[in-house]
Amino acid sequence: MKVLTVIGARPQFIKAATISNKIRKKNTEILVHTGQHYDNNMSDIFFEELGIPKPDYNLSIGSSNHGHQTGNMLIALEDIYLKEKPDMVLVYGDTNSTLAGSLCASKLLIPVAHIEAGLRSFNRAMPEEQNRILTDHISDLLFVPTLTAQKNLAAENITKGVYNTGDVMYDAINLFKERAKKVSTIVETLDLTPESYILSTIHRAENTDSIERLTSIISALSNCNEKIILPLHPRTKKFIEEYNLPIGDNIKIIDPVGYLEMVSLENNSKKILTDSGGVQKEAYFLKKPCITMRDETEWVETVQNGWNTIVGSDSNKILDAISNFSPTGTPPSAFGNGDTSDIITDIIRRYLG
Repeated sequence: MKVLTVIGARPQFIKAATISNKIRKKNTEILVHTGQHYDNNMSDIFFEELGIPKPDYNLSIGSSNHGHQTGNMLIALEDIYLKEKPDMVLVYGDTNSTLAGSLCASKLLIPVAHIEAGLRSFNRAMPEEQNRILTDHISDLLFVPTLTAQKNLAAENITKGVYNTGDVMYDAINLFKERAKKVSTIVETLDLTPESYILSTIHRAENTDSIERLTSIISALSNCNEKIILPLHPRTKKFIEEYNLPIGDNIKIIDPVGYLEMVSLENNSKKILTDSGGVQKEAYFLKKPCITMRDETEWVETVQNGWNTIVGSDSNKILDAISNFSPTGTPPSAFGNGDTSDIITDIIRRYLG
């Protein structure tokens, strides 16, 4: 049986690293990289260091407006689906690649499996929210990472084909954190002392595309009394330059990094300041206090369990959290037992007969 997997962005590469090789033990997998993330530091390096099979197709779509990008993906994917005739299409997360991959399959009556289904921010202005809702409603297998995600689907009358499997990102952290300790030298290269800095990431359109929000965030980072390490997403860099925002001397900007380097930076930080969904979870898994610069989060368990705080883009709230948010103890288990990839591949095989 043949599974066609569609990926295109950093978080999806990480998730595929836990699944693809296991699918290939008993089934054929065709891997399609849409090229949504196209910079080497955002894409190629992940395949190399995580041992992800080389893509059978690279669409090289690149960055564009949402409609244009998604439309180009649909056109290219339809040709591939018609040629390869997969028995199932597998998609991850909530990007434009996710929506294009699932919608194209649905139009051709190919079953769709969605890993990381059921997440909801309840903010329809987010492109990610639109993508995940639409994908869930046309999927045949829905692999949810938490009980909350399962309840979200039930509230939308989606109960058939839903499996609470745990989170593949937990599998990934368990798989790669020890490797990161052995091979990553980024902490030494940057001359950092463990627990002496805050790691920050900023990339969501709601923050980067708003001069008010991005100005407020950069102002807070520049005026705190902590050393900030900021791997700079290309879109964030573009808007910082366009808005001509001053950067504090305490902020060290670096290029985007590979997954193992990112895990090393996370694991050696004292706190994490982010607007990324994946980084929120990685902080939780690594027992790092997380300050989330959004107005809501899909990962409500991280907040409910006391290891994540939501501050939006408010400078005062960001500064207060940097100074005072310090959870202790061990985060409760909320994302499975670290065997999610095995559970998912077993369900896919049973489905395909």
